[in-house]
Amino acid sequence: MPFGNTHNRLKMEYTAEQEFPDLRQHNNHMAKALTPRLYQSLRERQTASGFTLDDVIQTGVDNPGHPFIMTVGCVAGDEETYEVFKDLLDPVIQDRHGGYGPEDTHKTDLDPENLQGPSAVFQGGDDLDPDYVLSSRVRTGRSVRGFCLPPHCSRGERRAVENLAVQSLDLLDGDLKGTYYALKDLTEEEQQQLIDDHFLFDKPVSPLLLASGMARDWPDGRGIWHNDNKTFLVWVNEEDHLRVISMQKGGNMKEVFTRFCTGLTQIESLFKDQGHGFMWNQHLGYILTCPSNLGTGLRAGVHVRLPLLSQRDEFSLVLDRLRLQRRGTGGVDTAAVGGVFDVSNADRLGFSEVQLVQMVVDGVRLLVDMEKRLEAGDDIQDLMPEQK
Repeated sequence: MPFGNTHNRLKMEYTAEQEFPDLRQHNNHMAKALTPRLYQSLRERQTASGFTLDDVIQTGVDNPGHPFIMTVGCVAGDEETYEVFKDLLDPVIQDRHGGYGPEDTHKTDLDPENLQGPSAVFQGGDDLDPDYVLSSRVRTGRSVRGFCLPPHCSRGERRAVENLAVQSLDLLDGDLKGTYYALKDLTEEEQQQLIDDHFLFDKPVSPLLLASGMARDWPDGRGIWHNDNKTFLVWVNEEDHLRVISMQKGGNMKEVFTRFCTGLTQIESLFKDQGHGFMWNQHLGYILTCPSNLGTGLRAGVHVRLPLLSQRDEFSLVLDRLRLQRRGTGGVDTAAVGGVFDVSNADRLGFSEVQLVQMVVDGVRLLVDMEKRLEAGDDIQDLMPEQK
């Protein structure tokens, strides 16, 4: 079960004031929303599977914040978490997702033909300059209804999710036909090949994941599947039940997104055929472990070379106005190397998948135009975007 004092029933012998965490140095979304009064009202509740308020908040208690990105500070242990603890999670979601309120409804659009291009020549997303955009990727997560989520699931549940995934993915054919690799069974050669392909996820070292209990029993029940062309990838039982990823070198986001939509739709259908749909509702969209990934769960990103623009004071402002975020190419805790950044959408909930990919395509196109201007020694002030 998760770490911490969450399943110690003796804690109820102490008052809420005595049990309330010290959040004075914290700046995550959970710490902003959780008050002593709210803690007192929620601390005796639990979901049907036994997930408690202390389970929800433990990762945010143990991790005050992040130097680059304001973290959420809480996780869900099952689908019911978002309802049982809505008094805390609704404000967290509203704060994290730009005012998305408890009565709002989410929209889904997995039709890549709805992407728009800058002119009739381009279909939308197929025109990013490969001299600057080194690779393109779209990923999301999915949770299998009827099972607890990774912070809270048992060994048997985790293995059952893995078996369902293997049985479903084995039925994909054509360009999506591929192979599953269980982490515990990988040879050193297979591990190295997956590392070289930038596919392999290792045992979590991030304190955010460790504190939430996602690394329990590692590597049991975890694995990686990819198609023969190595352009479509599924992680099993990492941070979510499934992480579905489409990627390729260069800047043709249209191809990447089309493959993503096709594969994801087929996987969902195959899971339903086995009697297990994905967690979803009209308000939150697709339900995932971290509230930051609700809705689409989608992160569309590119590795883009911006050595000059990234040195300008306006860089952060431009990204904010475009609703984009940047990371190092090695992930959230890494720095850029050689002026190459991982640039992706900042939003997940309240926008459809097509809208988020469109933001990335349009925004990256503008960033590249700015970089080219700077290379030529020209001014970029007329290219400064308005707030999206």
